[in-house]
Amino acid sequence: MIKLNDQKTTKKLVLEKYDSIGRAAQSRDSKGCCGSAEYEIFADDYTELHGYNSEADLGLGCGLPTEFAHIKPGDTVVDLGSGAGNDCFVARQLTGAEGRVIGLDFSPAMIARAKENALKLDYNNVEFLQGDIEQNPIRNDKADVVVSNCVMNLVPDKQKAFRETYRILKSGGHFSISDIVTEGELPEEIRKDAELYAGCVAGAIDRKEYLRIVENAGFKNLKVQKIKKIELPDNILLKTISQIELTAFRDSGAGIFSITLYAEK
Repeated sequence: MIKLNDQKTTKKLVLEKYDSIGRAAQSRDSKGCCGSAEYEIFADDYTELHGYNSEADLGLGCGLPTEFAHIKPGDTVVDLGSGAGNDCFVARQLTGAEGRVIGLDFSPAMIARAKENALKLDYNNVEFLQGDIEQNPIRNDKADVVVSNCVMNLVPDKQKAFRETYRILKSGGHFSISDIVTEGELPEEIRKDAELYAGCVAGAIDRKEYLRIVENAGFKNLKVQKIKKIELPDNILLKTISQIELTAFRDSGAGIFSITLYAEK
């Protein structure tokens, strides 16, 4: 088991993981929440949403933030952690040709893949930028709406990431973000496991703490739009903890949840 030591190590791990996924041929083996087919239980079904593009769907999400984002024609939408462009293309269907969609991703390979997908769709109002969510390259007051799907849990400094999100939103703008949170304590070995970090689990924090960070960044009118309990199979957790520890975790009442959160600037 590879263990995390610091934020630099964490970012390197995430970049390597997602670059690898971005370079992979689209197949079942390249899918699954946060980079593993084992985590497909996290993902929600996009196929009924207008604008869905199967080549852009890598199964990396844990919700459908665009479905809840109140995107209007003409809006400028920013997708944080845009991957191969799935949420961007759904958002573009909602903004129409008069709107604009910007995808930001840490992985150059993901950006290349998203640009290729946008070119095939002949979208001239969807663009993709490579960059760090903690040091967002997008200018102040740019977005009407921000969306993100199972990405903030991968960011080491979540407070900084949400402050940057606040900065790029216009006054009166809002976000809809799907993410993984916990209730109760995860075992320490899980929190230190690099593979489970890249798999959206170890980086998750308590839901109350998550909401506190969002409020401290300046956001108002927080609303949990959707919540879904995630049951990780025993075989995944037993790679990190013992059977005794697993039993104690199951008996503790602690849980892992996918939430979709709305908040306003």
